[in-house]
Amino acid sequence: MLRMATCLGLFPPAPAGKTFQLNHRSPSLFSSPKPHITPSRKPRYGIQSSKFGSFLDLKPESKPELLDFDLSWFDPADRPRCFDVIIIGTGPAGLRLAEQVSGYGIKVCCVDPSPLSMWPNNYGVWVDEFESLGFVDCLDKTWPMACVHIDDDRTKYLDRPYGRVGRKELKTKLLENCASNGVRFHKAKVLNMEHKEFESSIVCDDGIELKASLVVDASGFANTFTEYDKPRNHGYQIAHGILAEVDCHPFDLDKMVLMDWRDSHMGNEPYLRANNSKIPTFLYVMPFDSNLVFLEETSLVSRPMLSYMEVKNRMVARLRHLGIRVKNVIENEKCVIPMGGPLPKIPQSVMAIGGISGVVHPSTGYTVARTMALAPIVADAIVECLGSTRMIRGRPLHHRVWNGLWPLERRCTREFYSFGMETLLKLDLNGTRRFFDAFFDLDPYYWQGFLSSRLSLRELLFLSLSLFRNASNPSRFDIVTKCPVPLVKMMGNLALETI
Repeated sequence: MLRMATCLGLFPPAPAGKTFQLNHRSPSLFSSPKPHITPSRKPRYGIQSSKFGSFLDLKPESKPELLDFDLSWFDPADRPRCFDVIIIGTGPAGLRLAEQVSGYGIKVCCVDPSPLSMWPNNYGVWVDEFESLGFVDCLDKTWPMACVHIDDDRTKYLDRPYGRVGRKELKTKLLENCASNGVRFHKAKVLNMEHKEFESSIVCDDGIELKASLVVDASGFANTFTEYDKPRNHGYQIAHGILAEVDCHPFDLDKMVLMDWRDSHMGNEPYLRANNSKIPTFLYVMPFDSNLVFLEETSLVSRPMLSYMEVKNRMVARLRHLGIRVKNVIENEKCVIPMGGPLPKIPQSVMAIGGISGVVHPSTGYTVARTMALAPIVADAIVECLGSTRMIRGRPLHHRVWNGLWPLERRCTREFYSFGMETLLKLDLNGTRRFFDAFFDLDPYYWQGFLSSRLSLRELLFLSLSLFRNASNPSRFDIVTKCPVPLVKMMGNLALETI
């Protein structure tokens, strides 16, 4: 990454960080080998059984599920229809912010077309991240270790527990906290939004108009409410995943596979192999037991976005090579995550949280744990304005909440993470392998901090110097020849941020 070896003496050694011993199992975290998975109807074992690789034709057994929860609904007969804060969307970001803001007595209304629907995607997090947030009870399965297969001969074992988020448990916990704090919910889709000097209003598809001092957009990437004043030149992570019943699989049950970059499964697929050598994909695996596994073929980042059919075809070839016969698909998902690119216009009349706000990790796509950690910070900024006797509204309110989410230091570190993404975009399969081979040889404090977005700018510079020092000669050549343009871009953006 950055070639600044002359500055090496300016940076401190790695601080002592929390470590986990190999094969250590904490009874409270690792005692349950099976996750809590409840398909909506009993799987038809044997009826949908596939031949090797033909799992794409199987239909998922699980159907969309609604939580059985008694929400406090907005009553259209209520007058006036005014709140302190309206939050559009009831995903993890929206509910977490609603929970935090309402805890201070702020009047909150969440608007969503289906507030009780289960979230469709599988979320994976590092256990220590959810422990620090008090959500470790919302993990339905944990693994004491993770591993990264660089190629057929090299595997990195990561001594950091990993977990799958129990979507039902997490959403229920957030809804319970919202309900106890008096949050109202309105089942509708927001069509339009209007901003005045001290008040914003939304119009829903049922004709209801609601007003608030602040509207927060937590509706995800596919919206038109949050404004950008720069071209949105995102990279894209795209993946196809299935939670599947299988005859058997080759994965260790005490390790999740964070990345498998091996390409031996493409030996008889010259077209796929040629494309994969240019824009590689990896396999992400959560093994629950010997017959239940979550498998996801993932393009870490590409621009333009890699074809979804290409991703699926690579997964077919990989599972065939691994001898995995899918008997039944319980869930499937298409995951598309815009990464990097510019931040939204700061400030603006609508606040944003979650994916649309720019908090997605530009180099990895991780979002959930970071959003859960940042929501209390945004809530504090909102409460300082709307919970004070002065009632700060309008432009001063927008300025404070946006800069609460994106202070100068956080904007600068995001530029660095975006530089990492731009570098990955320029690497082929061999370059990507060399990069991660060196990356996971770093002191755990730094690679863990990088993946969890918690390193300071100074620490990120030290990470870059260490990475360059530890990299192989071919990897150093990649850095020297392919990083100058992203580096110049990052330095220019940093200069603009600090002016």
